[in-house]
Amino acid sequence: MDRLVTIRSCRYGIDIQLSPDAEFGVLADTLAEKFHASAGFFKNAQMALSFSGRILSRTEEEHVLKIISDNTDINILCIISRDEKMEAMYRSVVEQTLSDIQKREGLFYRGTLAKRQVLESDASIVVLGDVEPGARVIAEGNIVIIGVLYGSAHAGASGDRNAFVAALAMQPKKLCIGDIEAKRQIIYQESLTIKGPQIAVVDGKRIYLDPLVDETAGCMRL
Repeated sequence: MDRLVTIRSCRYGIDIQLSPDAEFGVLADTLAEKFHASAGFFKNAQMALSFSGRILSRTEEEHVLKIISDNTDINILCIISRDEKMEAMYRSVVEQTLSDIQKREGLFYRGTLAKRQVLESDASIVVLGDVEPGARVIAEGNIVIIGVLYGSAHAGASGDRNAFVAALAMQPKKLCIGDIEAKRQIIYQESLTIKGPQIAVVDGKRIYLDPLVDETAGCMRL
């Protein structure tokens, strides 16, 4: 049974390693037993969750979340993909916005924002998906998009020029930080020269786009 399911801590929270051969029902029962037995250890922990060993469907992921909810007081903030391409962005999500989420001031949104959808928060927002043309994201804190920003984003909406917008790629229709609006053509041109995740920040009276990861230093630019 121990080899069917392994629960271990990872950089962002907990990783659940599942046997690739066992039936999901068997894994679910084993997982429920393990979390029930360790409920006192986790207490009111708030963390991200990742899976390894096998790929779960959305329905199976939701079933696992219910098992965790029924057997522990863990608050799962988000489910993290194991895709190495997104490693830097996930690090940014957890390290730069987790404190807001822990205070119940931030917002995680899982899914793509479609045309005419508007997502607002009085702190930070993390979007686990794309922001399509015509969609808008507005936050008084930072905006982190685990996807591509095609629509509009306004970080630091209350006037905070120290806020930032980060995404896997950016071709926004409109981009604002604090009271400053970026010139669309400049952002578009800067985006084409940057490989990998990008971050938009204010420097002086203009918004600049930079690589999220400083590859020469091997660290985050935030």
